[in-house]
Amino acid sequence: MLQSQRLACHAVLKTLEGRNLTRTLNEIWRANPELTGQQKGLIQDSSYGVFRYYGTLKAVLDALLKTPPKDRQIEALLLAALYQLQYTQAPVHAIVNHAVEVSRHSGKGLVNAVLRNFLRRKDALLESASGNEVALFNHPQWWIDTLKAQYPEHYREILNAGNSRPPMTLRVNQRKIPPSAYRALLQENRIECSVLSDNALMLAKPMPVEKLPGFSGGLVSVQDWGAQRAASLLDLKDGMRVLDACAAPGGKSAHILESARVDLLSLDNSAPRSRQILENYSRLGLEGEVRVSDAADPKSWWDGVPFQRILADVPCSASGVVRRHPDIKWLRRVEDIAGFAGGQISILEALWQTLASGGKLLYSTCSVFEAENAGLVAEFMKRHHEAALIDDIPGGQLLPNDQQDGFFYALLQKK
Repeated sequence: MLQSQRLACHAVLKTLEGRNLTRTLNEIWRANPELTGQQKGLIQDSSYGVFRYYGTLKAVLDALLKTPPKDRQIEALLLAALYQLQYTQAPVHAIVNHAVEVSRHSGKGLVNAVLRNFLRRKDALLESASGNEVALFNHPQWWIDTLKAQYPEHYREILNAGNSRPPMTLRVNQRKIPPSAYRALLQENRIECSVLSDNALMLAKPMPVEKLPGFSGGLVSVQDWGAQRAASLLDLKDGMRVLDACAAPGGKSAHILESARVDLLSLDNSAPRSRQILENYSRLGLEGEVRVSDAADPKSWWDGVPFQRILADVPCSASGVVRRHPDIKWLRRVEDIAGFAGGQISILEALWQTLASGGKLLYSTCSVFEAENAGLVAEFMKRHHEAALIDDIPGGQLLPNDQQDGFFYALLQKK
């Protein structure tokens, strides 16, 4: 546990300094190949947990300290230990002892005193913290205020969903096995699930993908139910020419190919992430063209032949998937939203010129912020009178809940 505590502290520290948590953890895995699955689980749980509950933990830590520690590593260590003391079942004495051992020599006394003080005053500290909205909802104040303004009746549910643990949802590859047959396979392996839609299954308990029957053979993929809506909303027909413009890591592209026999081009501006698309295709037994290109620059990749269907799953704030990436809440800034919207409109404008007359473009984000979603689409349509919004689809703004993450869909048709 000592090594896990030390590396969790490192992950928290790098995130406090502004680094992406997922990237930091991947670096830790590469630098420490001897880590067991259990150790990786402890490190990930502690680092994710700190940022899932950072508002509460920071308020408590500020109350326990007269002044912030000069060494940010001590701050990161205390946050990780406080998370473990409050939100896990690990033995209290082990958490405190290991935290003291991990701390630098000059910080041992401080770490020991702060953690033992927390244990003595825990109830009062937590009650006091709950009077602060940032600590109560574990989101930055600007984020809370934005959701209050947009969703006055639902903002609490959205914020609470963002702090929950995400469900694990599967997409059955219907090219290889009928959904009913795969459900029977899960039952044979004593894996409980519920049916969300034709080929979407939600597991009762998350599990490593390698333990899923038939995963390596391409029978099934892990994909959020909200993300699975894209392929059906595109209204695909065999033989169509289709573009997935921001495709990596390839979940939606693979679903498109599983849904219809189309001529699919998948783009992404990252070569490493584009390789993930091909890896997904290989596992699932699919074929499609993948190019490393910028969707906003059609002259670098478009051959002039229009597409009948386009999926524009654009880069966004990811505000609808923060329970899967809790560091996003604290790394984003309010001014970032306008920046994302600017990039989104550039991609949408560029892709629109590659869409065939009568064709359909599905604009998609994993955001719950209106500036990236309905507001942006409305502005686009003011400039393009040939664009019609198909509003009788079961899309629009999907809010995060116990079955899905937060997504937005708008299906536009070129008249």
